[in-house]
Amino acid sequence: MSAGSVVVVVADEIGFPSWDLYELSIPLTVFGKPQPDLSDHWYDLRLCATGERDPGGGDFGIALRTPYGLEGLAGADTVVVTSVPDACVEEGAPLPAGLADALRAAHGAGARMVSLCTGAFALAEAGLLDGRRATTHWMHTAQLAARYPKVTVDDSVLYVDDGDVLTSAGLTAGLDLCLHLVRRDLGAHVANQLARRMVVPAHRPGGQAQFVDLSVPETDDAGLGPVLEWARAHLDRPLTVDDLARRAAMSPRTLYRRLHAATGTTPLQWLLNQRLARAQSLLESTDLPVEKVGELSGLGTANNLRHHFLKQVGVSPGDYRRSFFSRRPAA
Repeated sequence: MSAGSVVVVVADEIGFPSWDLYELSIPLTVFGKPQPDLSDHWYDLRLCATGERDPGGGDFGIALRTPYGLEGLAGADTVVVTSVPDACVEEGAPLPAGLADALRAAHGAGARMVSLCTGAFALAEAGLLDGRRATTHWMHTAQLAARYPKVTVDDSVLYVDDGDVLTSAGLTAGLDLCLHLVRRDLGAHVANQLARRMVVPAHRPGGQAQFVDLSVPETDDAGLGPVLEWARAHLDRPLTVDDLARRAAMSPRTLYRRLHAATGTTPLQWLLNQRLARAQSLLESTDLPVEKVGELSGLGTANNLRHHFLKQVGVSPGDYRRSFFSRRPAA
């Protein structure tokens, strides 16, 4: 007996970039390998491609052969869309022909719809995310939100479960979502034991906010460059917007306007992001006490550092250090 049929859709016409191959392997591993000692009911899985595969395509000359095309979505209990081609995300290129229609038809027939990483762009294009909360890789959440304003995009989470439509953040977050589906379908014990076999945590603390690069891109505003560099060098001081404005020989209002135009953020948020980025760097590369990290980053006390970390990064400084600390070898 089956836990349900799962169709994994490969929405790419030209062979595999290496990251797409990684994401494809996640649902194939979770749903495609029976675990008879964990459950008598596992999944029936089939792989469907949107078009002819390039026999020499991909980063490593890897080709995919499958007997199923988009017609294979018919009757599926769950449809999983992995990453879509980069051009669909970066340039707004059309999805492979027929994909959006096939996704709408599958959902209309009662299938549970799932996207991993940029597969969310396919669900959004099919209209399946309208009026829903969803996520994708943090590098593309702004693009998803701008292109599909009817979607409430959450860039802080590893995945979103909206009942019959689920979306995940990038790469390994797809594994978090697939294990969540096993937990929904077969129970916590089966999902936890499967996670142990895959040597991954059954639950990861926090969301994808802890992986977001908080540093603000360099500005082309030559008048702002020197004052921003000065501020980065003095983050341990109690800097204010007035301090930055005086250093830049501008009024606070002019500084606000120019910094917002150049970086898309306010002076206070820019300062907070820089302080958090400094704290992240110190937690990753030193074993300084949390109190000292707060002092050197300008976030003050350990309690204040924890408050901002939990709010902006989604995990405590201690959890962040346990995930990302790398002791550098002695010289």
